Order: sequence, then C-alpha cells, then structure tokens
Amino acid sequence: MLAFAVGFLEITWVDAVDIALVAFLLYQLYRLLKGSVAITIFFGYLAIYFLYLLVKALEMKLLTEILGQFMGVGVIALLILFQQEIRKFLQLVGKTAFLNNQNLLFGRLRRDLSLQRRIDLVPILDAVKTLAASQTGALIVFEQQADLQLFADSGDKLDAVISKRLLVSVFGKASPLHDGAVIIVGNRLCAARCILPVSERQDIPARFGLRHRAAIGLTETTDAIVVVISEETGQISLAKGGNIQHNLSLQELRTQLNALLLQPTEETAPQSAQKEGVKINGTEVPVGQGNAEVGRKA
Repeated sequence: MLAFAVGFLEITWVDAVDIALVAFLLYQLYRLLKGSVAITIFFGYLAIYFLYLLVKALEMKLLTEILGQFMGVGVIALLILFQQEIRKFLQLVGKTAFLNNQNLLFGRLRRDLSLQRRIDLVPILDAVKTLAASQTGALIVFEQQADLQLFADSGDKLDAVISKRLLVSVFGKASPLHDGAVIIVGNRLCAARCILPVSERQDIPARFGLRHRAAIGLTETTDAIVVVISEETGQISLAKGGNIQHNLSLQELRTQLNALLLQPTEETAPQSAQKEGVKINGTEVPVGQGNAEVGRKA
C-alpha cells in the first residue's frame, strides 16, 4: 500500500496515518501544557536532550557519559516533573466520549470559543468594590489559556451567569461557599469554594496571608489572573505570573483587568503593571501605586 516516495523513503498510508496521529498527540500535549510552568520545564528537557545528541555526535565522551546517565532516567524524571499534567490528561481521557464537554477535541474547541467572548467586567468590579468596602475576603480567578478544571473540580460547580449579587452572596461571611476561590471562565462563574495551591516561597512578606499566598501559588504554575481582597483591611491585590500588586485602587484594578482580559496580551504584564508592581524575588517587595504604607499588614 505505497502512498508516495520521498527519495529513498517509501511512505505507506499506514505511515501517513501514524505520523498524523503522533502530530495530533503532540499538539494536544502542547495545548495541555501551554500557559503553565510545565511548558518551560518541557522545553528545558528537550534542550538537554538535543545537547546530549550534539555531544554524542562530536564524540565528547565525558559529557556524553554524564548526559547519558541523566537521559537514562528520563522517563522517571518526566513522571516526576509532569505529575500534575499527567493526572490532568488521564482525567480528561477518563471523561472521554467525544461529545462530552471535557473531551480533548470538541469540548476544548467550545471552551476556546467561550474564552474568546468579551468578559463583562462591570458586575465583577461592582462586587469587588462592595466586598472591599465591607472588608469581606475574596479570591476571584480568571482562567486564561491554562485549563483550571482540576481546581474547579475541588470546589462546587455553579456554571452561572456572573452578577454582582451572585459574587457578593458567594463571599458573604454567612455563605457556605465563601471559603476558597471562585473560577471565572469566559462570561460564566464556573465554580466556587475552590482550593488553590499555596506558594511555598520563603521570600513572600509575612503580611500576606493564605489568600495572597494561594493567588501567588496558582499564578506561579498557570497563566491565570487572580484578584484578592483582604479580609483584614479590604485592600485589593492582583496576582499574575507569580507577581502580586498590592493595595490597588478600583480604577487601577479596572485598568489592569481591561489590559489583561479585554485585549490581546503577551506573556508579560503590560507596562502599567510593571510600573505599579515589583516582582517578589529575594528580598524585593511587590507594591501597587496606591500602596501608601509598604510595611502595613494586608
């Protein structure tokens, strides 16, 4: 069953189907990793593998031996490095049925289309204003390219239209859903009472509580955007890419969310965000323009 020949290579229809399936799986793997820190680790591992091939071709025996030992445990290393992504992939496979909303093909296509819809920030900002004024703690997560389904599954599914009254009710101190985060996908409030990973970094200032650490922790591993409202002071913070801007005014928050959610964005924050916040790294402290007292408790 010869399909065609390329020089001395003879490619059959089975080979063509095989190549197409591998390409499809690699594309889905990229879609799964895109927007998370895992894609950087994956490219780093590929770089080491290509370096190994290069030194082997150049017959550099010492480096070949060292890198060969590293590549020898490559499968185990990949399982350790990508355990969260592997779990996510297996969960997606377990929910299969190609017409299921969570499958890799049609469900993801619908999800991508929903993410492209313009988000109405008015009810969200109105709710943030009310929650901050009453010093009601809140965590509001905006999903970007990285899939947050695992975190949504840790909470209670709502799948409701976003409104000010809904958000205020969810985070009300008497509400059974107030503890945890809400996850917003497109124009829908996907889930509430969601558990987020807490950052274990030692350089985060002590004034930041678990809400702020959870916001930083999620944005360290995904490209999500998180709005935090302090329960102690009512101050508003914005987390993105492992950075956090603290004590923002409502207008500053509006500007940041407009730039990040309503317009095409790059991997880095806009210039206004870079001016208003300093990345947490070593002893540096992130603050917003509206931060009058850097040392006060959040």
